[in-house]
Amino acid sequence: MLSSSALLAVNPLDASSLLGAFGALGIAVVLFAETGLLIGFFLPGDSLLFTAGLLCTTGSHSGPHLDLAQVLSASAVGALAGAQVGYVIGRRGGSALLARSRNRRLHEGALRAEELLTRYGHGRAVVLARFVPVVRTVLNPLAGALGVDVRTFTIWQTVGGLVWTLGLVLAGYALGSSVPDVDHYLLPIVGVVIAVSLLPLVLEVLRSRRRREAR
Repeated sequence: MLSSSALLAVNPLDASSLLGAFGALGIAVVLFAETGLLIGFFLPGDSLLFTAGLLCTTGSHSGPHLDLAQVLSASAVGALAGAQVGYVIGRRGGSALLARSRNRRLHEGALRAEELLTRYGHGRAVVLARFVPVVRTVLNPLAGALGVDVRTFTIWQTVGGLVWTLGLVLAGYALGSSVPDVDHYLLPIVGVVIAVSLLPLVLEVLRSRRRREAR
């Protein structure tokens, strides 16, 4: 069991710190919070999954060794359960949840999520949102608040959740298995993962700006 001083030393924004302290259980908790609770919008889902996959390899890193099967299971359970809980919260609480928050990023994410639902339809939007930070936090309660059919939401959030979690974990595992001493390059690699994950959000913001200027 972790001491109080060890818990205080954990950086919730640092994937390596979270994994070193909590292992696979930490993955499930973080993904549940990021995809199910509005307060979890700042958590590092993409980099956490990729780093966890990398730490499942043997002999190519100096960090804690994680079990691949446990990581895959924890990732899927946390992401799928979180999204479903977020949907239920939105269904019951509606838009009042967002109205109480004064966080600008959260409201921008809500706007992007609503645009995704309108532009791509419910199924595609739920899947695409998994790959966009902040949007994947907000879209689930927003889908519930807007009355997206529960069967449609459940099917597509499961598809998107599995592709997102298993894909990033296995990508990290593949890289760690093929590159010796990969931990020497961990920070730039994680930086690239974060940059790529933010790209859809940046492109969507630019498109929205162009549409506003055109009007």
